[in-house]
Amino acid sequence: MSRLFRRKDDVPQRSLWQRIKDVVRTDVSVLFSGVEEGSLEALETLLIESDFGVPTSLALVAEVERRHKRGEVKTEAEFRRALAEGVEAALRRGNADPSLAMVAGGPTVLLVIGVNGAGKTTFIGKLAARFQGQGQRVLLGAADTFRAGAIDQLRVWSERAGVDFVGGAAGSDPASVAYDAVDAGITRGADVIIVDTAGRLHTSDDLMTELRKIHRVIKKRLPEAPHEVLLVLDGTIGQNALSQARTFSAAVPVTGLVVTKLDGTAKGGIVVAVHEALNVPIKFVGLGEQIGDLEPFDAGEYARELVAT
Repeated sequence: MSRLFRRKDDVPQRSLWQRIKDVVRTDVSVLFSGVEEGSLEALETLLIESDFGVPTSLALVAEVERRHKRGEVKTEAEFRRALAEGVEAALRRGNADPSLAMVAGGPTVLLVIGVNGAGKTTFIGKLAARFQGQGQRVLLGAADTFRAGAIDQLRVWSERAGVDFVGGAAGSDPASVAYDAVDAGITRGADVIIVDTAGRLHTSDDLMTELRKIHRVIKKRLPEAPHEVLLVLDGTIGQNALSQARTFSAAVPVTGLVVTKLDGTAKGGIVVAVHEALNVPIKFVGLGEQIGDLEPFDAGEYARELVAT
């Protein structure tokens, strides 16, 4: 995850740590000495603007301040380490296991949800390639029948990854396609079945009703499935991602989060905010459009990258 916020084609941007240093304009001790009035409040504001959310931002600053009073934070390096450790601790609280719930001796069914444009179908393709590279037999189900382009896009990804594909005609019943995909995966001896879904506006009641139906139909064909419901969020949209997460999780039982298009200069805190709000683990981060641009989430590495120089 060392390239988390540093992709080669990115326009150079100022890191979160560089912006923090603007708040602490001289030595880190200024934060705690009272020489520069309002520095702690300014730091809290900066973290909130970086989408950590108010509770997490206040808790992070309070913890750093406590550690300073114990003599543990005196230098810039100690300050940065304290922030990173606070972020990591927040990401490890509660339901935080990033591993996927895989079924031994039978197909594992993954239902992938999220709004259009979040990178959902691209994530499915990259995850399929990852499983295929591990020797798993994979089948993709194109239950996003709302857009013909989504079906075609997933078919292309299946060909690129070298995995099986089941799809229906545009406009057909998405739950029927999901059922057929699970049925085909069982018949063909697939190890992993990944079902794509439509992603119209998350405020659409029809979409949420449709997702609940897909979830029920999959369970009808395979009672213990889906084994994971993965919600894909665009990391660059900040607090809107939190709103989406709450809406989707109210419709179906989300078991894991995938954050794409991460931007550590502005919106990196949303990963922490969403995890804490939903008590759902981050499973993967998407780093680009290439088939290998997907990495399992590592809370420690993420936290260190977030406050790297």
